[in-house]
Amino acid sequence: MTEDPLFIMVAVAMLAVVVILAIGISQFGKGTREAAKRSNKMMQLRIAAQFVAVLLILAFVAIRGSMGAH
Repeated sequence: MTEDPLFIMVAVAMLAVVVILAIGISQFGKGTREAAKRSNKMMQLRIAAQFVAVLLILAFVAIRGSMGAH
């Protein structure tokens, strides 16, 4: 499974979400106005990254599920 390109894309997308979340939380903890703006932008980016990750997961399940059903 680790050689499957779609699985690798899903794993990278999920890792990206975690990294973006960590950066956003670290910015939030600084307490300055600029840090709050950066934190907000990172959380917006996290939402987009999560959307992509969910689409990739759905594609993975659909493709691999249909291959297993036949």
